[in-house]
Amino acid sequence: MTLQLLVSCVGQDVPALCKKMNIGSDAIIVNQKSEYKTEIFNHNGYLIKALSMDEKGVGLSRTTALQRATADIVLFADEDIVYEDGYEQMVLDEFEKYPDADMILFNVNVCEERRTYWNESAHRVHRWNCGRYPAYSIAARRKKLHELGITYHLWFGGGGIFSNGEDSLFLNESLKKGMKLMAVPTCIGEEKPRENGQLSTWFNGYDEKYFYDRGVLYHYLYGSLAPIMTFRFLMKNKNTMCKTIPVKRAKMLMRMGAKMLVPFDEV
Repeated sequence: MTLQLLVSCVGQDVPALCKKMNIGSDAIIVNQKSEYKTEIFNHNGYLIKALSMDEKGVGLSRTTALQRATADIVLFADEDIVYEDGYEQMVLDEFEKYPDADMILFNVNVCEERRTYWNESAHRVHRWNCGRYPAYSIAARRKKLHELGITYHLWFGGGGIFSNGEDSLFLNESLKKGMKLMAVPTCIGEEKPRENGQLSTWFNGYDEKYFYDRGVLYHYLYGSLAPIMTFRFLMKNKNTMCKTIPVKRAKMLMRMGAKMLVPFDEV
């Protein structure tokens, strides 16, 4: 089996990024900046294809990389992940161990305030527990994704219309189309703060747009169950997320987003 790392980044010096990320596999790097250019070069014996694109949006970046992937296994990546030595073989070993798995979700160390999951043991992933996993945890059989037409939603995520949720939608679509997802405790890397100190390109706090966008996401994820999932989400997170926006207002914003009654700027 072969593996390609699919890296989404913005305004990077690609050779320096390869060194910083400790890239130890073939890779496709989509670098969103103010030019169009293709570079192909060798990095420590691995083939790197770098695409500079004058475009915006993480969903578009991941889709661009996925459409051009050729390896058996693709591993999604962000510019702020530093990979363990030997991560390529670690990933391939898990696919050998679970030959019926179409997608495997790996551990990546992140700071406490950013951590949404940690796999203590190997287990199946289903619709009700897939929403915690970020793109950089995801490795998948490339042929299966291509055959089923699974890709990233262009409206969601940094640089998109709605601020987040692209990974949840990607995993949800994979499950709906019959892919088998596994999570394993193998840790393949660590998230490092970006040069400007930011840990996210889209998160500006739990403001009104955050709740509205979350409601839109729930519309696509849960359909008619969106009101129930909205209530569950707010009850679970009200003490941390509703310090500025009251729960009642947050609930209204999420319901308006879920029904998409009006654009956010008219709320």
